[in-house]
Amino acid sequence: MQVPRAAASRPLGKGEIPEATVARLPVYLRVLSALADSDVGTVSSEALAAAAGVGSAKLRKDLSHLGSYGTRGVGYDVEYLVYQISRALGLTQHYRVAIIGVGNLGHALANYAGFATRGFRIAALVDADPARVGEEIVGLEIRHLDELEVVIKEHEISIGVIATPAGAAQDVCDRLVACGVTSVLNFAPTVLAVPEAVDVRKVDLSIELQILAFHEQRKAAGIHAEPGAAVPDDVRSAGAAS
Repeated sequence: MQVPRAAASRPLGKGEIPEATVARLPVYLRVLSALADSDVGTVSSEALAAAAGVGSAKLRKDLSHLGSYGTRGVGYDVEYLVYQISRALGLTQHYRVAIIGVGNLGHALANYAGFATRGFRIAALVDADPARVGEEIVGLEIRHLDELEVVIKEHEISIGVIATPAGAAQDVCDRLVACGVTSVLNFAPTVLAVPEAVDVRKVDLSIELQILAFHEQRKAAGIHAEPGAAVPDDVRSAGAAS
């Protein structure tokens, strides 16, 4: 029987990076990549923190987990920090991704060119609608859901992206896990139950909009706070993963 993983935190082992830090590393990487594209060689912790929307002390602590402390009076070497963060996130490797559910959202994800530049290759598209089977998107032929296990093995899929209706998501997830897929990105509006060894990241746009509505309400009432201040990292992190 598959059960939800426990939410309780555990002590970090030597060399481990806290989950809250891991959640911020892609933001730092995005900013640093833009700086590198603009031929910026170094950046101060204050400038990088401001561009990433975090405090400079938090940024320095995050980067210290990578063994990067910058140079006093100079800052961080942009290209080297890009390499450090990419290595920490596992982006120096390439991952094959299958998208299950090729509706409007799945179609948009399949067409997003940014995945390839970050080490993710969309290798397979799967859908339950017979009318869509055989259709080509970005050179990939949509396969029927009945072939999911064959597709996973055939394309050596590492990551499964679930963009199905909520009612189908758990069954799809179970089948992915049975095939050996241990990383799942879930866009379906439901919480998935998975074994402890499986990592699930949940993307729920309605939750993000509700958080924005909260801040809009506060602004309308004249209550001023830093963006995101009302949502602590541990709470935001818990909401992002099932």
